Order: sequence, then structure tokens, then C-alpha cells
Amino acid sequence: MSSSPQHPAPAPRELSGAEAEDLALYQEKFRRRLPESLDELHGPAHGVVELPLHLAWSGMTSYDLGKPRQRVGLYRTVLHEGLQDDLPLYLNQDLLLQLWPVLRTLVGRTVRTVWEDAFPQLASRTRAAA
Repeated sequence: MSSSPQHPAPAPRELSGAEAEDLALYQEKFRRRLPESLDELHGPAHGVVELPLHLAWSGMTSYDLGKPRQRVGLYRTVLHEGLQDDLPLYLNQDLLLQLWPVLRTLVGRTVRTVWEDAFPQLASRTRAAA
């Protein structure tokens, strides 16, 4: 629901100590997986990519990078499920930068925040696309 004078946006609620700790641990889980630089992302830019089951445990395992929805689906899956060694194998720096303005709306808030905090060029791509 959008915010309006009749229906104001809900105020953010204060996190309890336990909730804040859980959130910090969840964020750290994704931070530990990040590459040192986006330059490390040398994954494929075209063709069909087959993901191993530890990444694609709940859905598709084969993604055709020539199909926009499958390309975004692959990146969303790898960003959420990929370990540090997986990211350079399956993500491509140029594609990530190109997809980020849309992709950032499809990943969870924690993943988006961790990636944009670590790599300001992602956030700047979003502002440029707006």
C-alpha cells in the first residue's frame, strides 16, 4: 500500500536486542561471501549456465543468459545462495552492473544493502538509471 494522507506509511519499528543481533549475523553471512572487488567477477556473459545443487537447491539449475528473465533469475539465486568461491565463477562484473537497477528490487534488503555498501558503483548505477 502506498503512503497517502489517509493511509500514512507505517513507522519503522524499533528492533529488540535479539532481533538486532540476528540481523547483524545475517548481514555478516553475506559480507563474508563478497569478493574483494567486482573485478574478480569473471563468470560467463552468454550461453547456458548450469548451477550446482548447493546453489540451485529449490528450483531451476540451468539458465540461458540470452533470456532476460533467466539471466536475472541466475543472478538472484547466486547472490542469495552463492558462497565466496561461487561468486567469481557465476557472476560477471559487466552483467551485474547492467542488471543491478532491476536486480536490487528482486533481492532481499540485506543482500542489497551488503552489496551496495561494499560496492558503491552498484548504488550509483541505480541512481543513474532513475
